[in-house]
Amino acid sequence: MPRYETRRWEASPDDIAGLDVALPATVTARISEAERAIQSLNQPFLAHQLGALAPRLLRAESVASSWIEGLQISQRRLARAEAGGDEARDDTARAVLGNIAAMEWLVGLADGGRPLRRKDLLGVHKTLMDLTPDPSGAGELRAKQNWIGSNPYSPADADHVPPPPEYVAGLIDDLLRFLNRDDLSPVFQAAVAHAQFEAIHPFADGNGRTGRALVHFILRRRGLAPRFVPPVSLVLATHKDAYIRGLDRYNTGGTAGLIDWLDVFGWAIQKAARRSERLADEVVKLQASWRERAGNPRTDSSAEALIGALPARPFLTSATAAELTGRSLQASNVALTELEAAGVLKSVSAGQRRRAFEAPELLALLNAFERDLAVPEGESKPEFEKAPNS
Repeated sequence: MPRYETRRWEASPDDIAGLDVALPATVTARISEAERAIQSLNQPFLAHQLGALAPRLLRAESVASSWIEGLQISQRRLARAEAGGDEARDDTARAVLGNIAAMEWLVGLADGGRPLRRKDLLGVHKTLMDLTPDPSGAGELRAKQNWIGSNPYSPADADHVPPPPEYVAGLIDDLLRFLNRDDLSPVFQAAVAHAQFEAIHPFADGNGRTGRALVHFILRRRGLAPRFVPPVSLVLATHKDAYIRGLDRYNTGGTAGLIDWLDVFGWAIQKAARRSERLADEVVKLQASWRERAGNPRTDSSAEALIGALPARPFLTSATAAELTGRSLQASNVALTELEAAGVLKSVSAGQRRRAFEAPELLALLNAFERDLAVPEGESKPEFEKAPNS
């Protein structure tokens, strides 16, 4: 039977491969401040402090990116899931682990230095979605119209209606040409690429998490963040309404909307980077207290190796301890017992009668890090729209 179809879009993303825009001095300064904050976080002298912590920063980013999509999980629950505890069978934990795997893949591609291709993007999306309860459409550009809004049946009152599916492949190829450029400010490039990706919404699901992962790819590939990318999603998750408004301004506000979005994004990057530096200092102090309580173990001991590696994996089994430290299973078991006796580690059940250990002080520190980024200093209620001008 014939059907009548009407389609109308108030805004559809323009091609951006050759984007060149003059920015106000205030926004240029905001972007420069964000880049300096990332550079500071990546200074060689911080490498020792942040080395073992880098996986946790990546996981903090993945957790926060998942928060924005309504997937709530604590650092402790995630650490237990990574170690193969009962939480590994939890749908939310599995979805976040998929997000982490996708982030790690993108970071690996960025370290290789080559341009991102469409098949890479599809592969990242497949990795992200394969561990979710519904992986249909994983690694495939959407073939149907989608929209962002509360009505699942009609886009009539949607917050955003992306372009029709027949335009998606061309817009993605244009976006890839833009994000592979080397003549732009990395923070500017990451902000625009993320907003453009969300405007296109090329997948049936997983768009937000994939789009936020692109931020890490760009900052890493461009050499601005060779070691650590600040977990910007922790800030954006806290100010979700303002984040969405910023993306909407990018979609509908022309050059003024782009400028507003750049200001918001630059502020969020700067805040995440500065707080990550403080976290590094706090972890170093915590490790010093562990050493003291453990009787200042020899530098070549398994206990010292484990203290140095703990920030990467605050939930351990004997096998993961051996893997982290490069020591034998027997030596790792001795170190675990020593650190448990010193109050550094706590013995817990990992399910199916498996014994495991967690570092409760480190988990508390990571949770405090997330809370600190979640509440702007001096404010009891976050007001993101005021933050960029504060």
